Amino acid sequence: MKLVDIETVEPGQILGKTIFSSNGTVLLSTGVQLTVYMISTLKRIGVTTIYIDNPMYRDISHDEMLSEDTKRAVIHQMSEMFGSLRSGKSFSSKAIGQTIDDLLDDVLKNQNILIHLSDIRTADNAMFLHAMNVCMISSLLGLNMGLNMIQLKELAIGALLHDIGKLGAPEVQEGRMHHAWRGFDLLKNKREYSLLIAHVAFQHHETINGTGVPRGLAGEDIHIYAKITAVANVYDNMIYNSVDGMPLLPHEACERLNAMSGTLLDHEVLVHFMRIVSIYPNGISVKLTNRQTGVVVGQHRGLPGRPIIRVIDKEDDEAVSYREIDLAQHPTIFIESVLS
Repeated sequence: MKLVDIETVEPGQILGKTIFSSNGTVLLSTGVQLTVYMISTLKRIGVTTIYIDNPMYRDISHDEMLSEDTKRAVIHQMSEMFGSLRSGKSFSSKAIGQTIDDLLDDVLKNQNILIHLSDIRTADNAMFLHAMNVCMISSLLGLNMGLNMIQLKELAIGALLHDIGKLGAPEVQEGRMHHAWRGFDLLKNKREYSLLIAHVAFQHHETINGTGVPRGLAGEDIHIYAKITAVANVYDNMIYNSVDGMPLLPHEACERLNAMSGTLLDHEVLVHFMRIVSIYPNGISVKLTNRQTGVVVGQHRGLPGRPIIRVIDKEDDEAVSYREIDLAQHPTIFIESVLS
């Protein structure tokens, strides 16, 4: 499959990746033939890019960190939790815990897969997918940084619930009205949870140099769980909703993260993050410095900036010929720009 702009999608093309609704059910399944109405609806609900099944790239590996069952469960559980809180009820810590167990099982099983955030967001599912991605990235970071299973579960729950204070929060958030305070106040009263889980919500907007909110903590005063969650949170926000109002591509987001190292974000956490992220994910189109264009079809763990590119040499009604350029084996060829 190949990632394309929604504006270029035509009726009759085949959807390459499932799109979830806000309650975890499937909105559109992989393999469905897109119609004019479907494309129009996707645009209306805020979808900007989708994966299209393309025979030329059908063999490209798109290994996912989380299974579709786990994704559905996480989104559904978040929807249930927010529904309970909106109605003034408590939420089930046991249900959240079981969902986290399933997510951690997937992360442990697939820990060698590079992170690429490819789930399609809509206006309705965006908050839940953000929470899921921050939880997944934080869990993999914690695993790579040597946290034990008890610590990983605390981190994962805190990361999943880091924005819980946003529910019902005013647009202007100051002092104890800031969603970090609200999240802390809500989670600290959950007896089933360690106080460290509440501190993830409390501290994930603090910065290493002390310019963060809500308390202006700095350096070692910020718990490692919050430092990890902060990196995951900033990255996911950049990919889907940059502070400039335009989403960034993975390599652009990584450049910005590196610029924040040691000032806004923790340097050690960022070092580990750069080892586990896919800077040029499979399926995106790129232009090389040798003036050829192609699609990323493979990765090298430890060399995220040197993927394998499939270049089409000839494409007509009779035949298609292509070759693959492994940038790890061609040190003089670089990716000049990303086309989609």
